[in-house]
Amino acid sequence: MKQLKLFIDLTRLQKPIGFMLLFWPCVWGLTLAYDFSTNLKNYFIYLILFFLGSVLMRSAGCIVNDILDREFDARVYRTKNRPIASGKISVKLALFYSFALCFLALLVLLNFNLFTIILALGSMPLAFTYPLMKRFTYWPQLFLGITFNYGLILGWTAIHGQLDLAPILFYFGAIFWTLGYDTIYGYQDIKDDEIIGLKSTSIKFKGNAKKFLLLCYSFVLIFFMMGGSYMNFHFSYYLLSIVPFLHLLFYQIKVFDLNNSISCLKAFKSNNLFGLIIFINILITKNL
Repeated sequence: MKQLKLFIDLTRLQKPIGFMLLFWPCVWGLTLAYDFSTNLKNYFIYLILFFLGSVLMRSAGCIVNDILDREFDARVYRTKNRPIASGKISVKLALFYSFALCFLALLVLLNFNLFTIILALGSMPLAFTYPLMKRFTYWPQLFLGITFNYGLILGWTAIHGQLDLAPILFYFGAIFWTLGYDTIYGYQDIKDDEIIGLKSTSIKFKGNAKKFLLLCYSFVLIFFMMGGSYMNFHFSYYLLSIVPFLHLLFYQIKVFDLNNSISCLKAFKSNNLFGLIIFINILITKNL
């Protein structure tokens, strides 16, 4: 039981916000592409596969992140008790867990078409080098956005077997979404990160944090509207979009206080609701 608890701590399974933020873009891409006049059974099968893939890959990513950041984590108050940083789990055992999770994720991936499999495998270098970015650039959140929202592309190609402009427009919007919410997340550790010498958009824009978030979330709105227009969505899509974007532009930015880690975490976690609302919006619009 002790090892099980350490494994759960290592993979952050007790914190579902991580894999849900990976899962929502997959659902958006899948729902954008799916023809709901056909068999719905396949849609739910894809949902299950993407959910499993999100949980497995996010868990493996957490392990790789903790291996690479173990020395930094030991010096940050919020992360010093993580299993690898605290020495409760060895790097060797952590690598074993990571390879096992990646193997299970591969078994899930093999259920998709060849084009989707190739695209997914091509994203692996991005997924496992992201933790290194904060050593070299103030834009690690941008790399996270490129990586974390890749499932939106895969959700589309899982149905169509090819790319189109529509998922790319939504993908760009989702990148700015992640750029915003992960900047908020980064303010939890900003004092420790500055002492250690790590870089992030949280540090780069700490003097203009809310302006930067407003800019990011404005681009989310622009790209999502462009995507809806390209797909000739019903006018209801634009009306329904008012709710999630009010959430981003007013609730999150209002709640967020860069000097209060609790408010940062609260604003960050609220993005799960944003993901759900966007999914419902696309689902309703697709079936009008």
